[in-house]
Amino acid sequence: MGKNVKIEIMDTTLRDGEQTSGVSFVPHEKLMIARLLLEELKVDRVEVASARVSDGEFEALRMICDWAARRHLLNRVEVLGFVDGTTSLDWIRRAGGRVINLLTKGSLKHCSQQLKKTPEEHIRDILEVVSAANDMGISVNVYLEDWSSGMKNSPDYVFQLMDGLKDTTIQRFMLPDTLGILNPLQVIEFFRKMQKRYPDKHFDFHAHNDYDLAVSNVLAAVLSGAKGLHTTINGLGERAGNAPLASVQAILKDHFNAETNINEEKLNDVSRVVESYSGVMIPANKPIVGDSVFTQVAGVHADGDNKNNLYCNDLLPERFGRKREYALGKTSGKANIRKNLEDLGLELDEESMKRVTDRIIELGDKKELVTQEDLPYIVSDVLKHNAPSESVILKSYFVTLSKGLKPVATIKISINGKEYEENSSGDGQYDAFVRALRKVYKVTLGRKFPMLVNYAVTIPPGGRTDAFVQTVITWSFEDREFRTRGLDADQTEAAIKATIKMLNVIEKDYETCTEFQYSPVNSE
Repeated sequence: MGKNVKIEIMDTTLRDGEQTSGVSFVPHEKLMIARLLLEELKVDRVEVASARVSDGEFEALRMICDWAARRHLLNRVEVLGFVDGTTSLDWIRRAGGRVINLLTKGSLKHCSQQLKKTPEEHIRDILEVVSAANDMGISVNVYLEDWSSGMKNSPDYVFQLMDGLKDTTIQRFMLPDTLGILNPLQVIEFFRKMQKRYPDKHFDFHAHNDYDLAVSNVLAAVLSGAKGLHTTINGLGERAGNAPLASVQAILKDHFNAETNINEEKLNDVSRVVESYSGVMIPANKPIVGDSVFTQVAGVHADGDNKNNLYCNDLLPERFGRKREYALGKTSGKANIRKNLEDLGLELDEESMKRVTDRIIELGDKKELVTQEDLPYIVSDVLKHNAPSESVILKSYFVTLSKGLKPVATIKISINGKEYEENSSGDGQYDAFVRALRKVYKVTLGRKFPMLVNYAVTIPPGGRTDAFVQTVITWSFEDREFRTRGLDADQTEAAIKATIKMLNVIEKDYETCTEFQYSPVNSE
């Protein structure tokens, strides 16, 4: 395909996309999406409504048309209408619309069984609508609904319909695979037949994804001479949806050297807005816009990227307003972690890197996703609190939480090589754990136990329910205060880790029998 081929993009998120099960946009959402599509993404046309559907649909169309008219974009706003005399046309004109996408029947079965009309009668009805639209100053594009079935089962009907409409003012003939039944070879065959018979006509292709072939079929149509394509944001649409704009754009540019007006940098932003308004979540692995598609997980990939981008392709995340990330977890290597640290402006020596890597692998076994936002917490946890030798080791613990009953904790702890077991109840899981520890220290060992002064819980930014929890506890002991921290996916576990670090601090002091050398509220 030559580099000068220009493809027109018509986005139908606000019409066909809204036919996704459970999706309904309110008028101001439709206006916002229309504005993003036309002004930010730079799509050529938007289909924003179906005529006569509801008062809400009318209000949304009126708002969009009013906005578009003030920005000289009204000729790029389109509305699905029906072969119903002037009823749809009147509805569209009252809302301020100037373009109708007229839904005609593209298969003999639909014409005869749904409309119960002959081809000649249907063509006559269509011509009446086109003539009325001309009188009203409304431009006409035509959908040949169920065109794919028509070409498979009744091609003579399709050609009869086209012959009856080809000499009118219709601007575009839009060929839908309404039921998503075609494969790319059939698209090529049928499109080439249409092009051969009607070489001067502008044909759009409208794909549905029932067999997961929408994107492939769209590209087959482009190879066969289609001048326009219909897409939706995130592939929204009836049943299995339509061809997703992000995927279509990337493949057109990278594989076929085709040109569009799409501003790729805005694809991700618009996808997120539509995700929010529609309530249909984007799969993490969805090409271009999924959360994880620009994330390298294997450490060897990060190492390769450090060595001349060995694991990168033409889908550079910066094209789409994103950046490449390097996942942190049990499959992370030092290269992954180093990449993330570089982004944060942090440098670690080899020994520290090894300790941080080991900690991330340990945490990755507990948590599905370790993010870059977690990394400063992990580094702090490892480097500030990684004691070369631990006198106090928590061998095991068990805590319960039951409705109507006080939590109970059972612990086994080693202090200077000797093990102790104890249990206690408390007002919470952590309180029960600390009460069991106090029994060991106060009752069994006859020693003092620090007083908890303050207890603070934080998570890295993002507000995820699976975020790591950092617990910072301030302790008072021997007229001094100090802090210890714990990091874990579980809040109670984080607090327990902070507590064991505290016990190692006081044990070291106890062993050497020296006075505390901590300044007030010194961070341990």
